[in-house]
Amino acid sequence: MSETVDPLVLDFVEWVAREPRAYAEVVSTWRTSCPRLTIWEDAADRGYVARETVAGLGLVIAVTEDGERLLRTNGR
Repeated sequence: MSETVDPLVLDFVEWVAREPRAYAEVVSTWRTSCPRLTIWEDAADRGYVARETVAGLGLVIAVTEDGERLLRTNGR
C-alpha cells in the first residue's frame, strides 16, 4: 500500500467499525472511478473487513479482529 492510500484504508475501516454497513452502502459510498484507489477492496484483501450475511440485513461489511487491531495500533 502506498503512503497516500494508508490513511484512506484507515478511514474506511474506522467508518465500518462504527457499525456493520450494508454491502450496497459500502459500494455506493466508497465507489471510485480510479482503478488505483480500491480502498475497500484493499481493506478486505488485507483482512481488515469481511463480508457476512446478517439475518434481516442481508450482506454486510464488518470489521474483523485484524481491522480492530489496525485501528488500535493507529490510535483510532
